[in-house]
Amino acid sequence: MPFKHNASRRHRIGKMKFKVTNWAEYEAGLRRRGSLTLWISPEALSCWQAPKRTRRGGQPRYSDLAIETALTLGLVFGLGLRQTEGLLVSVLKLIGQDLAVPDDTTLSRRASKRQLPNKRQDDRDRIPEKGAAHVLVDSTGLQIYGAGQWLEEKQATKSRRGWRKLHLALDVHATACGRRANSGDIIAHVMTDQDAGDASQLELLLDQIDTPIGQFTADGAYDGNPTYDAVTRYSAGAVVVIPPRANAIERPDAGPFRQRDRHIAAINADGRLKWQVATGYGRRSLVETAIGRYKSIIGRRLRARSFCAQQTEVAIGCTVLNRMLACARPTSVRYRQATE
Repeated sequence: MPFKHNASRRHRIGKMKFKVTNWAEYEAGLRRRGSLTLWISPEALSCWQAPKRTRRGGQPRYSDLAIETALTLGLVFGLGLRQTEGLLVSVLKLIGQDLAVPDDTTLSRRASKRQLPNKRQDDRDRIPEKGAAHVLVDSTGLQIYGAGQWLEEKQATKSRRGWRKLHLALDVHATACGRRANSGDIIAHVMTDQDAGDASQLELLLDQIDTPIGQFTADGAYDGNPTYDAVTRYSAGAVVVIPPRANAIERPDAGPFRQRDRHIAAINADGRLKWQVATGYGRRSLVETAIGRYKSIIGRRLRARSFCAQQTEVAIGCTVLNRMLACARPTSVRYRQATE
C-alpha cells in the first residue's frame, strides 16, 4: 500500500485536503436524518396490523414492517427496547394515529426470528439501468455483550465473550459522466461468528446481489482460485482485482488468460504500486470508509444477545446507513493550495 511505502517519511508529506461543493444540500440532508418522518413512513402506518393468517395457529398483532420500524427508531436514536416503545407511543399520539405499539417483549421476540436475505434474481432478469456494478468486499469485527477487554487484561479474568464478524459488499459503480453512483451503498451483508473466513462467505454475498458485476475488488484475504471462480461464475467477464501474495508465482499450466497470473506478471514487471494505480485498487478504501461509518453511527458493539437477533440488528443497521446516504451525500473535490 502507498502509506506503507512512505511510512518512513510520512511526517514530511502534507495531508490532502478536500472541499465539499454541495454544502447547502448536504447540510439540509444531515438535518433530515433526525426527522421522525424519515423513519416512520406512511406505508408502515397503513400496514401496521399484521395480515390475517390463512393457516392454523395464533394471529400476530403487528406486521413485520411495524416491528422493523420500531427497531429502526431504537437503533437510529440509540434507545433501548422500553425507551423505543415510549418514543413510538408519543410519536403516534402526536400525529393522531390510534395504533397499538408493540412492547419490549414483543420486539425482542420478533427480532429473534431470522429472515434470510433475498436471493438474487434469475440471470435474464439481472439487467440494470446503470450497467455493471463495481463491488467492493471487506469484513470487520463487532463486539458482543460480555466482560470488557480491560477486565481480561488487567484482572486476568476469563470470559466466553467473543465477537461477530460482519461481511459487507458495496457498489461503487461509476457512470459515464465520471460521477460515482450509489457510492458507499451496502448491497449485501453477512454476519458470522469470529472463526468464519472471509472468502468462505463470498457465495452468500453474491447471492444477495441482483446486478451483474463489472469489477470485483477485495484485499489479500480473498486471494485464491475459489474467489476468482465464484465471481466469474456469477458474472462472466467480471474483472477481479485482488492483490496476490508476496511469494505468489505464475503457473504455466493455468493458461495466459488467467487474471491472477496477469496480476502477478504485472507486479513483477512494474511493481505493486503501479499495479494498484493501473487496476484502480485504491478505491477499496471506500469499503473501509463504510465500515468506519457503520461503527461511528450504528456502533461498535451489538446490543442484541441472541445470534438471530444480532443478525436482524445488522440488517437494520445496513438499511439505516443506506437511507442516511440517500438523504445526504457530500460531493468533495481535492483542494489545492497555491504554491509560492
